[in-house]
Amino acid sequence: MYKRQLTASIIASLGNNPVVAILGPRQIGKTTLALEIAKRQPSVYLDLENPSDLQKLNNFADFFDFHADKLVIIDEIQRSPDLFMPLRGVIDTRRREGRGNGRFLVLGSASNDLLRQTSESLAGRIHYAELPGLNLFEIEQPANEPLRRLWLRGGFPNSYSAADDTASYTWRQDFIRTYLERDIPQLGPRISAATLMRFWTMLAHTHGEQFNASRLANSLGVKSVTVSRYLDLMIDLLLLRKLEPFYRNTKKRLVKSPRVYVRDSGVLHTLLQIPDYNALLGHPSIGKSWEGFVVETIINALPIGAFPFYYRTSAGAEIDLLIEFGLNNFWAVEIKANQTPKVQKGFHVACEDLKVRNKFIVYTGNEKFFSDNKTTILSLSHFIDVLRAFH
Repeated sequence: MYKRQLTASIIASLGNNPVVAILGPRQIGKTTLALEIAKRQPSVYLDLENPSDLQKLNNFADFFDFHADKLVIIDEIQRSPDLFMPLRGVIDTRRREGRGNGRFLVLGSASNDLLRQTSESLAGRIHYAELPGLNLFEIEQPANEPLRRLWLRGGFPNSYSAADDTASYTWRQDFIRTYLERDIPQLGPRISAATLMRFWTMLAHTHGEQFNASRLANSLGVKSVTVSRYLDLMIDLLLLRKLEPFYRNTKKRLVKSPRVYVRDSGVLHTLLQIPDYNALLGHPSIGKSWEGFVVETIINALPIGAFPFYYRTSAGAEIDLLIEFGLNNFWAVEIKANQTPKVQKGFHVACEDLKVRNKFIVYTGNEKFFSDNKTTILSLSHFIDVLRAFH
């Protein structure tokens, strides 16, 4: 059991909203978190993949009346979108009667699909919270060994806490196979598991690079629009992240294609057939792997109102992660997978282009120090501390 940092936020949101939705891929810990919250108050749990639980909601109004004094937790809510309209009726009745908020906690594995379903019927009644994988502050103290294990194995609790690297690697192989063969078909898309596996693996090999739909389409033997549909599906399932380029208010010629990352570093390493830390150290993708791990960790820690981008000009000036906190308030983050990080001139040129306020290099070491050009070199955990202190 890991103490998830999202717990307090969800409990607070239940006090302010009739419905709170926890979004996240399967096996990320949504159910465990929901059941932990359930221990704090009278609750009833329903899993819509369980036929007997699904049958209990045939008469939703009667079921809720019977459990009116409880928190109702509904798992895999996207499997029964027809529940949203009667849920709205119950919520509105309670509001008219002045009976308060916080009666429904719903869990979903497909973010855009769930957002679309709820936006039509639960607008103004629901708060969304995305549960990412385990982070540095939810595991042991983020010294080298736990950090390396988290980077290698990823943030799925069962993968991180496995008995050894072999067990973790096997769990992730099973996770990928189950997603492709069972979970995705249940959501509706009729795409062969073999095709999606090839697509996912190709993206792992181009992890952190600009998305090129035409090149991937040629390799898969499909149309570019089909590849874009595959990408949207995997993003919706919270398995991939699309990092948009920053190209506003500048006269430079900029790269405008998004970068795509496999969100979980452990899944990335499995797709790349990297079973342990020694293999990772010798792999040509180690730099991009560390970059994706850092980008995902930082994005999950960003405060409300902060927006992530990358920046690259056609001349090669580049910022791995550009964080916009407001008008003309930028932080630039360069990411290096070594103990003696050196920054190319293009990073400083890009920072000058945008007049960034703070420049950082996040590296794999533990120290925090300063280099030339007013750049702070620090560990990932130190950077998160700086970010939290700023807000």
